[in-house]
Amino acid sequence: MNEENVSFEELLNNFDKLYQEEKLGKQMDGEVIQITKEGDIILDLHYKADGIIPRSEYSYDPNENPADEIKIGDKITADVLKSNDGQGNVLLSYKKIKRNNVRKEFEEKVKNNEIFEEKVSEKNDKGLIVDYKGIRIFIPHSLSANQTDTVRFKIIEYNPKEHKIIGSAKIIIDEEKKKKEDEFWSNAEVGKEYKGIVNSICSYGAFIDIDGIQGLLHISEMTWDRGANPNDILKQGQEIKVKIKALDKENKRMQLVYEGKGVDPWSKANYKVGDIVKVKIKKLMPYGAFAELEKGIEGLIHISQICEERISKPEEKLKIGQKVNAKIIDVNLEEKKIELSIKELEGTSNEYNSEDEK
Repeated sequence: MNEENVSFEELLNNFDKLYQEEKLGKQMDGEVIQITKEGDIILDLHYKADGIIPRSEYSYDPNENPADEIKIGDKITADVLKSNDGQGNVLLSYKKIKRNNVRKEFEEKVKNNEIFEEKVSEKNDKGLIVDYKGIRIFIPHSLSANQTDTVRFKIIEYNPKEHKIIGSAKIIIDEEKKKKEDEFWSNAEVGKEYKGIVNSICSYGAFIDIDGIQGLLHISEMTWDRGANPNDILKQGQEIKVKIKALDKENKRMQLVYEGKGVDPWSKANYKVGDIVKVKIKKLMPYGAFAELEKGIEGLIHISQICEERISKPEEKLKIGQKVNAKIIDVNLEEKKIELSIKELEGTSNEYNSEDEK
């Protein structure tokens, strides 16, 4: 065909053909003007034909619905598949671009150490599989924190070349626990009151849980009764009020005082030398016996003050739980010391017999 005889229409067609061939395998920008009920996306390409992204070319995940993510007026870049789909539209694909965008978005979240929250898509004997917009993430059972349906996690290993992406829910719990611990120790002060839960009980006291922080409540800080059993005062799981008695922030240790301990009975004691008191034998030692005058107040009966005759050990005349009369022979309320004598009440040491012990 002679160039002089070529019509304007033929020139335009040739231009369109060249334009279309140039665009094949490349990308075009467009604005969303319609989303069909089938999920196809129609784009205004500012070209003589509109662009169409079939739903099948929107995502590698067939369950993703464009209408859930795209709206009219959005700008989209898509790959050109065909310059004419047979109906005059430019056929486009968004799959690869969407996948690349998701990958960039995912990598940015991993870089920023962000928290993900996704539904579990698969379970096996080794762990859980979650899906983030087509990206599969493996969470071992040991790092799942017993979450089974929806998991909050962070990425702890990312190796896309080996298709290895590992998440952990446990790391979030550990981080939140550490943050809470740091806040607690930062604000903790001697004398500060807390509500705590009795976590465990042992022979010398109990460990109290205060928002995940363990503190020791010694038996001496539970009650003024020296011979008390911690299990008779507190129960595991019981909520109690405590105060911090001593604090070691560097080693993260604290000693507590139980609110239920009450007022020091020695502060109200009004004993004096010469008083005759009814006492209960609480403890036998080689050098004598400790006797309770009232809850929280004990006095010592030295072995030489138990009886007139010489004995080698208190057990020869006394037994734990026995009640006897005794005379106060020395008092020091400031130092919380009382000395008692049974010997000076000759003939009264057995006044409280088995009837009183029942």
